[in-house]
Amino acid sequence: MAAIYKREVKSYFQCMTGYVFIAFLVLFVGIYFMAYNLMSGYPYFSYTLSGMVTIVMIGIPVLTMRSFADDRKTKTDQLLLTAPVSVPKMVLAKYLSMVTVFAVPVLISCLCPLIIKMNGTAYLKTDYASILAFFLLGCVYIAIGMFISSTTESQIIAAVGTFGVILLLLLWPSLVNFLPTSASGSLVGFLLLWTLCVVILHRVTSHNLLAFVLEAAGIVALVGAYVAKKSMFDRALVNLVEKIAVTDVFQNFANNYIFDAGGLIYYASIIFLLVFLTVQSVEKRRWS
Repeated sequence: MAAIYKREVKSYFQCMTGYVFIAFLVLFVGIYFMAYNLMSGYPYFSYTLSGMVTIVMIGIPVLTMRSFADDRKTKTDQLLLTAPVSVPKMVLAKYLSMVTVFAVPVLISCLCPLIIKMNGTAYLKTDYASILAFFLLGCVYIAIGMFISSTTESQIIAAVGTFGVILLLLLWPSLVNFLPTSASGSLVGFLLLWTLCVVILHRVTSHNLLAFVLEAAGIVALVGAYVAKKSMFDRALVNLVEKIAVTDVFQNFANNYIFDAGGLIYYASIIFLLVFLTVQSVEKRRWS
């Protein structure tokens, strides 16, 4: 695992991807920091991080697009799959290598609250808690990009897919307002969400019977619950979607100045799930 990790980290700096990614994020951290904190005198560095969320949406796909797609295209994944290391360790090594590259600009940004402190009032606890939340949010995005990369041989498709998913997550709180609040609308929404989950599972496992059984069971359960207690579905879809908004956790740290420990656990759970799905996707490739 350590050998794969070192190989992956080294590869990001041999092809300049790592240098460009780090320089790109540090550049915009500097621009936002100068505009918001130094020139405007805003004492919270978390305000700068709020602006960086959009920039990360552009940078992360570039970092993750080649993680598995390039190996599949060049067939070098066969060497990894036959190496004396388990698939989970291989996936974890690749993931940690990307997290390491992402951690460099985050660590550099840790100097900014100290600069604010040297020039006036600073809120170090709030700022460093926001940096932690920002780092974990980036780790979630990296896990998303890695999973998408494991499902395709095209780096372009992996990058565009990752960008699209991250953009959807950023717009998620606003899109909630367009969801139906009626019971019937919530039922249709839940059916679509369940079907999407089954499609992802089938994509990872290629198990037709399992997908069919799960889809049928989900439809029966949802329709049965709707018939038994229709009122339970009133605003149910909206309430569920509001709770799973990924960016809200970071906003609690950056804008509301709340240390959301449950949100950090939520981030860790998403990362674990996506790493697990990536392992299953690679295992499918291994035995296909």
